[in-house]
Amino acid sequence: MIQRRLLEIEQMVIGEGLQTKYHNHLIKGVSINSKAIRPGNLFIPIVRVKNGHDYVEEAIQRGAIASLWEKSQPNPPKDIPLIFVNDTLVALQHLARSYRNQLSVNIIGVTGSNGKTTTKDLINSVLNTTYKVHKTKGNLNSQIGLPLTILEIEEDCEIAVLEMGMSERGQIQRLSEIAEPNISVITMIGQSHIQTLGSREAIADAKLEIVMNLKEKSLLIYIGDEPLLNEKIQTLLNSNQIKCIKFGESFLNDVYPVSMKEHSKGIDFTLNDKSTYFIPLHGKHNVYNAIIAIKVGEQFNLNRQKIKQGLKQVEITEMRFEMLKAKSGATIINDAWNASPSSVKAAIETFEQLVGYKQKIIVLGDMLELGLEEEKYHREIGEIVNPDTIDYIFTIGELANMIAQEAKPRYKKGKVKAFRTKEEAIIEIRSVCNPEDAVLVKGSRGMALEEVVRKLMK
Repeated sequence: MIQRRLLEIEQMVIGEGLQTKYHNHLIKGVSINSKAIRPGNLFIPIVRVKNGHDYVEEAIQRGAIASLWEKSQPNPPKDIPLIFVNDTLVALQHLARSYRNQLSVNIIGVTGSNGKTTTKDLINSVLNTTYKVHKTKGNLNSQIGLPLTILEIEEDCEIAVLEMGMSERGQIQRLSEIAEPNISVITMIGQSHIQTLGSREAIADAKLEIVMNLKEKSLLIYIGDEPLLNEKIQTLLNSNQIKCIKFGESFLNDVYPVSMKEHSKGIDFTLNDKSTYFIPLHGKHNVYNAIIAIKVGEQFNLNRQKIKQGLKQVEITEMRFEMLKAKSGATIINDAWNASPSSVKAAIETFEQLVGYKQKIIVLGDMLELGLEEEKYHREIGEIVNPDTIDYIFTIGELANMIAQEAKPRYKKGKVKAFRTKEEAIIEIRSVCNPEDAVLVKGSRGMALEEVVRKLMK
């Protein structure tokens, strides 16, 4: 993590006003949460729903060495080492960018509508066989999360794998300016944030901001099956000396799978160069995520044995098709971190292909932030669910109710039910679920369906 004297911190954040007597005080790491302070931290009070400046004195009491202070905020406390800045969020980003430029670390930036976290985990696992690697914890991929992640990187770290998330235009560009990735990855273009951005084309434009800060001879790895990317990337390549690797299903890509065999332990697959691999994950979408990790590993001169080892031992972040065993014996698949039309379809397709279960039950919550087309997307999910492979459909929320409406005519009575609350759904799930069954739980982050998973596990 970052360790610098306060005088240098003042310069890195473009601040002022630090008293001379505090110049040589050493900070070790940063925090924006007064309750999570570690001794020696620099506290950075962010103004959000709660104003972080109200917690500066608490942070100092808990062990913080110093704090930033926004010039517009009244009544700065006395006898506390303070650095004054125009905007504490911008100062956090300045600090991260400056620290990144002082490090010799290679940075891999991962963005995309779906698959960012799993791809990050796969890349990390592959590179960890040979290098000292730092990766984004959970999904700390925002305008706040990414800078905090960079500031946690140790000075001797060789490679950092960073998620880059966004909710509107300009955010990926800003994150790229801070991180300056050596390798950029675009996993796919879906419908997430279409309410804010308006169209898939606008989403593609926003994701492509990750290319803007790539230097000459940097690498871009992207989904070549996406027409919205191919045309735009070709234009960018004409003006920048950037190497590209296209992956996907089509044989027109640089790398693509020629065979996939899914079984109870995961997937065996073969690529067009005849190399074979295994991942302990389910769903063909994870083969494409693994391809990204393979190509990144090759860029860092890992041999095939090391790459295979890394893929085989990957540990996936929780709530990403996380397979759990309930006390009843039933298998609960916790895919509750988030949901978009494309990720829900992929999850259902993967769930359908799992073998060894007597009944399969899907529990779906609202897919949020879909704008004017939210009804269309929810009804499309209801259309694709197959009564021959999925035994029960339970939905939670007003939007997810449209999934149930669309599916109900093709199911026997009582097999499809819509609920307004999680509590109602849990009662019904328990009434039909047996030890030999599997339950898939998926919904948008705002639905917090992990609460359903926790109750079902008891």
